[in-house]
Amino acid sequence: MLRCWRPSSSWTLRRSICGSRSCRCDCGLREHNQLALKAAREAITLLKNENNVAPLDPKKIKTLAVIGPNGNRSLLGGYSGVPRYSISVLDGIKEKLGKSVNVLYSEGCKITVGGSWQQDAVTASDPEEDRKQIAEAVEVAKQADVIVMAIGGNEQTSREAWARFHMGDRTSLDMVGQQQELVDAMLKLGKPVIVLLFNGRPLSIRSIAENVPVIFECFYLGQETGRAVADVLFGDVNPGGKLPISVPRSVGHIPAYYNHKPSARRGYLFDEVSPLFAFGYGLSYTSFAISNARLSESKINRDRTTQLIVDVKNTGTRAGAEVVQLYIRDLVSSVTRPVKELKGFRKIWLEPGESATVSIAITPTCSSSTTLT
Repeated sequence: MLRCWRPSSSWTLRRSICGSRSCRCDCGLREHNQLALKAAREAITLLKNENNVAPLDPKKIKTLAVIGPNGNRSLLGGYSGVPRYSISVLDGIKEKLGKSVNVLYSEGCKITVGGSWQQDAVTASDPEEDRKQIAEAVEVAKQADVIVMAIGGNEQTSREAWARFHMGDRTSLDMVGQQQELVDAMLKLGKPVIVLLFNGRPLSIRSIAENVPVIFECFYLGQETGRAVADVLFGDVNPGGKLPISVPRSVGHIPAYYNHKPSARRGYLFDEVSPLFAFGYGLSYTSFAISNARLSESKINRDRTTQLIVDVKNTGTRAGAEVVQLYIRDLVSSVTRPVKELKGFRKIWLEPGESATVSIAITPTCSSSTTLT
């Protein structure tokens, strides 16, 4: 029995409004929908944008193909309530473009059969059936000027393994099923390809990173997935997300956290030791210059505070947000310290040509208080 409390009434059953067993909120309010949309927009992280393929200009596109198993499904993650509605990538793009662009769709292949978090058994898709779907997707994509791929994982491939009949752990970070074959088939068409990654944990995407011109990390964006993706894809919103994790090159690169001890990254034979995409990484449709770094006090006692001050300028042609990040390292210490630690950050919005000065406090406890002037 699911209950949702509302100020104007006593405890009432609201199964159709909220699927959470512990929800005591006003579910589905318009302002909450706007907050969900804002959060989704700001979570999208641009990992690659070769030759500035993104954002797309609808005026230059006649037909767009949405391809992939995550293109037309609700992507909420596992431990989530059930919103009144959710917008898929396909629906969000169609809503954005209206009748001005012909939008086609093909699933391309499956990740798992069903793919629901609530299904205990996880059934792998049939490779031969997937290859038939890939062939169909190729025919659909041939008609398009641009291919937008929605791939990655689903709620079954990244979840808590709480029992033998409800598994969730994996031995590989490669994408499940024939998704890489699907990507390769799209690339062979010679059309612009944009990849949207939806996943609950980082995936090994070395081939995609090397060959696909545009990559967005979306994780799970919630009920407003499609609208947020469309806003970023067509430039109404400038992506400003930064990675909250390090993306390893392969499962053999785990652990790949950024704040490791000096002796914890000796290297690998015949491969890079660095992550594929580092913690804190994220691109924008504009560019920023950070300069004139200085300290308010260059020497302080152990109980004093100083400020790191930098000037930030939007040197591009679009308005956008930049996250100024402060990392520190204790070079002289009585115990081994990490090679770097994030101790402060500030997200600022700048118009083209606009500048701002950012101050980040360095305190005895190294808190992350920040000031924008």
